Amino acid sequence: MSLSHSESMMVSSGELGWECPSNIALVKYWGKYPGQIPANPSLSLTLSSCVSRTQIAYRESDQGSMEFLFEGEPKPEFAHKIQGYLDSLHADLPWLTRVHLQIESHNTFPHSSGIASSASAMGALALGLASMDRAFRGVESGDGLSDSAFWAQASDLARRGSGSACRSIYGGYTVWGAHPAVPGSDDRRAVPLDMEAVHPSFHNLQDAVLLVDRGSKSVSSSAGHGLMNGHPYAQARFAQGAERVAQLWTLLQDGGEASWRAFMDLVESEALTLHAMMLASTPSYLLMKPSTLALLEEIRRFRNQSGVPVFFTLDAGANVHLLFPESASAQAMELIDKQLTPYLHEGSYLCDRLGSGPTPWTRTPHTS
Repeated sequence: MSLSHSESMMVSSGELGWECPSNIALVKYWGKYPGQIPANPSLSLTLSSCVSRTQIAYRESDQGSMEFLFEGEPKPEFAHKIQGYLDSLHADLPWLTRVHLQIESHNTFPHSSGIASSASAMGALALGLASMDRAFRGVESGDGLSDSAFWAQASDLARRGSGSACRSIYGGYTVWGAHPAVPGSDDRRAVPLDMEAVHPSFHNLQDAVLLVDRGSKSVSSSAGHGLMNGHPYAQARFAQGAERVAQLWTLLQDGGEASWRAFMDLVESEALTLHAMMLASTPSYLLMKPSTLALLEEIRRFRNQSGVPVFFTLDAGANVHLLFPESASAQAMELIDKQLTPYLHEGSYLCDRLGSGPTPWTRTPHTS
């Protein structure tokens, strides 16, 4: 293979790591076009504690190769997917054909249970690849990390591994998909919303992930997206998703009491619309469990009776994200502990909040 002058400066070996959070879509993307292009834009919040930590050791090799460990163990099904992903990037990252990669990934939350583990894992891997690309092209890592082009490249790379992963590259609130209300928005990468424009009452949004089911989903997200092809309500849903991105962005900037009520109603409607699309697909499928429905009813009953601003969203799975402002934390925790734990798997839940985004990560002997 012929290398350019900059590529010929390739570092012989090295090791790097990234910690990348999961994200939860408030306006859902469901349905896509070839190349991982979303059928409608989405708006998400990036979490803080639910993260993937990925370490990559690399060295020059006669041909591209890869080893993968998840939670310290080989996972052939994951390795196969990652190898296919890396192969798809050869035109953009030609040095991949000349390195051996040893990739180790760990999650701080259950895998394959509707908490977008693929988003954080692919986000961390994409950040590692973007960092390696900087090193191989002779760009100082410090310059790269302060350069918006680095993050844009990482988001683009992440999208090609898992669509929603492109949103995990940024902290705060993020939009993926071209939308006239969000300058710079793009179908190929996510963009962060201006947190200075977001009302302070939304800066500390809390998320308690209520774990109904720790098992793998019965239908993968990829298969679910595919069922939107020819779906009887697809075009109306795509238009609705775009409209709701604009609505939610307006509400995030206002922050008044009426805006908070509208925000909660819209977020809950989005979650239920996502599952309604699944129910109306051919074949149809149901990812919510009886305990999921019970939780939704309990949350709404508590909010209506107490006036405390607690509300929910769901990804494509059975688990429920209980959202609330930091000012309502005490009441929300009391609700969970006194009324919601009977519906949870072994009474378990994860406490998280709006996060600031990925960070470089260095493994230590005592870090899992």
